[in-house]
Parts: sequence; C-alpha cells; structure tokens
Amino acid sequence: RKEYVDLYVNYMFNKSVQKPFEDFMKGFLRGCPARSWKIFFPEELQVLLQGHTTFDWHLLEKNVMYSQYKKLDQTIRNFWTVFHKLPEEKKKMFLAFLSGSDRITGYGLECFRFWIADPQVENPDESSPSASTCYLTLFLPR
Repeated sequence: RKEYVDLYVNYMFNKSVQKPFEDFMKGFLRGCPARSWKIFFPEELQVLLQGHTTFDWHLLEKNVMYSQYKKLDQTIRNFWTVFHKLPEEKKKMFLAFLSGSDRITGYGLECFRFWIADPQVENPDESSPSASTCYLTLFLPR
C-alpha cells in the first residue's frame, strides 16, 4: 500500500504536471533569466513578484505630499479621519483606486509616495474624488 500511495502522490504532484510546468518555466526564464533572480532569497523574490500585502497605514499618511492643500486643512484632516476608520479591505480598495494595485512592490510604504491635490473645480460639492494612477495623485475636491 505504501508503494502505491507513494507512486500515486508522485504522479499527481510531479508527473501529471511536468509538461505544463516545464512550459511555464521556459517562458518565465525567457522573461526573467535565472541569473537575475538567483541573487534573492525566496521571501525577497516573493515580495518582488507579488508585492507587499500588509501595511502601516499611518506611514502612508506620513509620506503623502499635498498640492493646493496643507496637511492641517479641514478637508485633509477629514479625509484621514475617515480613512483610518475604514476596514482593512476598504483601505486596500483605496490603494487600488489610487495606484491600480492593492499591493505595493519593492521597498514597501517606506518609499511609497503619493499626492493629494485639489482639482480646483467650480462646484466641489458636485465633484467626486478621482485619481491619476500614473502619477499617484488623488484629486480630492474641497
């Protein structure tokens, strides 16, 4: 029985997926040669490929830059008060709205910077927040 189980497990986890895995590996190595990624520990490579998934949201607030706003403006204070009350999933949805991804690659939030800008619209109460994902800018009407 042990031999049968060993052969079955080997087939299911190795033999049955060998060809698709080899095809995937061939394509992966074409785009990312092994010499480029062998310098990483497995955990570092995982962060590089998948990005960070846990965040210090207060660090995000600390690193933000403002355009046509000051940190102590009422709109900004209200924004951060509401933001910090959001559940984790909604904060990640905001990150996706701002940047196009709910993850941050590379060094993490320590180096992640974004802008909050006043779009200076005529009727701010009739405008919704918008974002420029390319420039990491949140346009937040007053």
